[in-house]
Amino acid sequence: MSEVVLEARGLTHRFGALEVLQGVDLTAHRGEVVGLVGPNGSGKTTALRILHRDLVPDAGQVRLEGRDLATLSGRERARHLAVMAQDSPSELPITAADAVMLGRLPHRGVFGATTGADERLAAEALELAGALHLARQDLSTLSGGERQRVLIARALAQQPRLLLLDEPTNHLDIGAQHHTLQLVRAQRLTTIVVLHDLNLAARYCDRVVVLAGGRIQADGPPSEVLDEALVGEMYAVAAERRTAADGTAQLLFRGL
Repeated sequence: MSEVVLEARGLTHRFGALEVLQGVDLTAHRGEVVGLVGPNGSGKTTALRILHRDLVPDAGQVRLEGRDLATLSGRERARHLAVMAQDSPSELPITAADAVMLGRLPHRGVFGATTGADERLAAEALELAGALHLARQDLSTLSGGERQRVLIARALAQQPRLLLLDEPTNHLDIGAQHHTLQLVRAQRLTTIVVLHDLNLAARYCDRVVVLAGGRIQADGPPSEVLDEALVGEMYAVAAERRTAADGTAQLLFRGL
């Protein structure tokens, strides 16, 4: 097994009287794409928020490349991990290129001056994301799929060791959903992604972690974890597993 990039142990968190996470353990290895799946209210987004210190857990610890995340400054965290939150703001009056340049902020000097190296890295990130042609367009005018490419480019411009994504396919059409996850996977970055669509998780994730009731119900390769019995129990549906032409396991669903 490759090097562990992120390790979380015993994550527990309450919102008032509601215990959202109960002793959750998570790991992500170098270059691995890990999918967090589970029904609504299972704790996926809460767990992701804790992983980048947007939320402080009531108990438990997160270690990033062996270092306690709580001991890192916000600037240090931003140098090591990039986050794409759900429904990231898109109404900012800035161009796509300017949005991507924001990803260079954690690496700038004390006076925050933009360097030629920053501009080169931002352009390279836009090109990697297939969004270089959008550089001069206003961010608010882009389609959902185009905007996701720009946000991925911003994350890549940070040069992170870890990429955290909260439902990056939300509000996208089918083609844009697949293009977005193909793009993420092609970067070979250690990635943890919250997904609702189990078939997308099965196709693009190396490993899936199934959360329900604030606890991990299963953790392993999609072909092993996403079986009909577990999915049926978690989502209260009748699930039937099929194999696509490329060998990927996919699921059909019927309400009970």
